[in-house]
Amino acid sequence: MSSILVLYGSYRADRLGIRLASYLVARFAARGEAVELIDAKATGLPFLDRMYKEYPAGTAPPALEMLAGKIKAADAFVFVAGEYNWGVQPGLKNLTDHFLEEWFWRPAAIASYSRGRIAGARSNAAWHGILSEMGMVVISSTLTVGPLAETLDEQARPLGENGRALDNAFNQYANDLAWWTEAAKAQRAKTAPPY
Repeated sequence: MSSILVLYGSYRADRLGIRLASYLVARFAARGEAVELIDAKATGLPFLDRMYKEYPAGTAPPALEMLAGKIKAADAFVFVAGEYNWGVQPGLKNLTDHFLEEWFWRPAAIASYSRGRIAGARSNAAWHGILSEMGMVVISSTLTVGPLAETLDEQARPLGENGRALDNAFNQYANDLAWWTEAAKAQRAKTAPPY
């Protein structure tokens, strides 16, 4: 069993993306993974002023300290990425940027979404470079979900043809993340990360 954090970053009042985040949590849990949703809006992090590592030991705000511990303890990450004006979601980016070394040497997977048929593909592509620069191995499998409201209902249950396509794509996505997670665990057990 692996420990997976599903990270979600919308601050909007009417958040459709939470459906995808909830779907992923449920699907990974059904595979026997220890999975937890990290909702940027719920964490209450301030806009980035100082990174976690820039605080003297024991002086970081409690929300930052708690998140640092969860990130360091996780085996893998799933980023649920909405697309805002061809770019990345500011709430998710802000959460991510508070940390650096805490992310290192673990795999990340991206699941993007939008209200339309583009399905967050541009945000998805942008996150690949960001997460790689932050020391994560980004798996090649990806999920792009859109139109989201026609794919998952309010309880994050798959709808119609779009929902079936998501269910089918999830299996390969999860298998790829599991492979990289086990590979990274084995390597970390053998050789300490250089940073």
